[in-house]
Amino acid sequence: MHLTSIDWVIMVVYFSFVLGIGIALKRYMKTSTDFFLSGRSIPAWITGLAFISANLGAQEVIGMGASGAKYGIATSHFYWIGAIPAMVFVGVFMMPFYYGSRARSVPEYLKLRFDEKTRGLNGISFAVMTVFSSGISLYAMGKLLGTLLGWSFNVSVLVSAVIVLAYVFLGGLTSAIYNEVLQFFLIVFGFAPLVFLGLKDAGGWTGLQSRLSTVATASGFGSGAWSESWRYMGQPSSNPMGVEWFGLAMGLGFVLSFGYWCTDFLVVQRAMAADSMSAARRTPLIAAVPKMFFPFLVILPGMIAIALTYQAGSSGFVLPKKLDGTFDYDLAIPMMLGHYFPTGMLGIGLTALMASFMSGMAGNVTAFNTVWTYDIYQSYIKRGASDQHYLWMGRMATVFGIAISVAAAYVATRFNNIMDMLQLVFAFVNAPLFATFLLGMFWKRATGHGAFLGLLSGTTAAALHHGFTLPANAVVGVKGGWFGALHVYPSEMAQNFWTAIFAWTTCFVITIVVSIMTKPRAENELAGLVYSLTERPKQDREVWYRRPAALGVVVLIMTLVLNLLFW
Repeated sequence: MHLTSIDWVIMVVYFSFVLGIGIALKRYMKTSTDFFLSGRSIPAWITGLAFISANLGAQEVIGMGASGAKYGIATSHFYWIGAIPAMVFVGVFMMPFYYGSRARSVPEYLKLRFDEKTRGLNGISFAVMTVFSSGISLYAMGKLLGTLLGWSFNVSVLVSAVIVLAYVFLGGLTSAIYNEVLQFFLIVFGFAPLVFLGLKDAGGWTGLQSRLSTVATASGFGSGAWSESWRYMGQPSSNPMGVEWFGLAMGLGFVLSFGYWCTDFLVVQRAMAADSMSAARRTPLIAAVPKMFFPFLVILPGMIAIALTYQAGSSGFVLPKKLDGTFDYDLAIPMMLGHYFPTGMLGIGLTALMASFMSGMAGNVTAFNTVWTYDIYQSYIKRGASDQHYLWMGRMATVFGIAISVAAAYVATRFNNIMDMLQLVFAFVNAPLFATFLLGMFWKRATGHGAFLGLLSGTTAAALHHGFTLPANAVVGVKGGWFGALHVYPSEMAQNFWTAIFAWTTCFVITIVVSIMTKPRAENELAGLVYSLTERPKQDREVWYRRPAALGVVVLIMTLVLNLLFW
């Protein structure tokens, strides 16, 4: 791939702008609240775009493109049942608890609802998850720069880490949020031409369906397995994702989806930075509208890439393979950019990819430094220090959080689709946590002992299930089977979904059993923390399109229509 001076100028201008935002905002970071929560002063439309952009990292752009190539349009389930319903739920039902309780983080809400040990367990597990997730972003960026610019993986990872470190260290969450809004528009304008050019080359949607039919039949599936989202979900063997409708709906649509969007502080933190309760509740609903259309922007290029690869003679595009002979799906979008974009456009496309990396990694880093400082350092290491000391610690946490992320980037090299690894991490952390939140918010009888043992048991169940199972054609190690492969799943994603189901179910049952056996807290201590004991936000003066419930219904209807169109 040949980059000209105009391509380099576009990328240099972007990086200069990103760092400039951090430098400009540094003088406003006077307190820990400013650094970690933006002083709760950001309007809803900005927090809404930041809400989706924090999730729109290189993991999603490259990972969803990879999944589009590997699993076809079934990957859209990560959006239409694996995101939108949960985003509506968090806006309508859960944000009043988060924002109203004035908790500074998700683990701190657990302390208010349950007890200190539950907060500590979640704080530690969440901190581990965020650095792994950040490491996946670094890995994706390393692959990108290595493939497109010829840089070594080591240099690519280090340069990327230093840039994110600089602007988060200077401007905190506010810097991350405003950069995420910039990155959202860059990603949209950078990828839309790629989809247009790829579809044109494939003969439009009809031509793409025909080409994908060749991919499906060559892989031993029905002709529509790559282009029809629900039709082949009757049994695991009939679709490339290797999962049936129940495993998909329960594992992804309920456990992983609600577990991520409702409890992951990475995204919740953006809504908590909003300037009012109403703005905080609208934040995930505003984000849901562009979110439902993102499959056309990030999944479709991957589907086009695999379709053209199977008929390389007509297009000249071929997806490269790894040393083990499997396709390197993570390179689907980077290779498409190099194949289709001319000088100038290539610079914009590369900048969009880098922007996705920045937003994803910065989101994880800002969530990590908040949870580390408030829920681990302040609670267990140094209590009662000055606010300036905790502001300093937040900046130091940014430094060592990124250092650990660099190490995690090398673990990600073991997977040929980074989305597989990401969902595995979520199955261990977010799946049991969602069961804890569901019971804590809607069952006043749930106790701290029940929540703690439930979380511990759920994570243990995930480890046991992963340790006793393997995906097809995988070796014992990072992908499981360390206790012995008692069951083999058709794919890594199928294994992830069932790992999440086991984790959620175990946590849910153990929390109920232990709570019944232990003494609950007094009801007057749970006001504002449990749904039945909390006053509903008044919306009498709000016009209908600003009311979360009405917005939620509109979003769900739109999502249902998309599911039916691509059934």
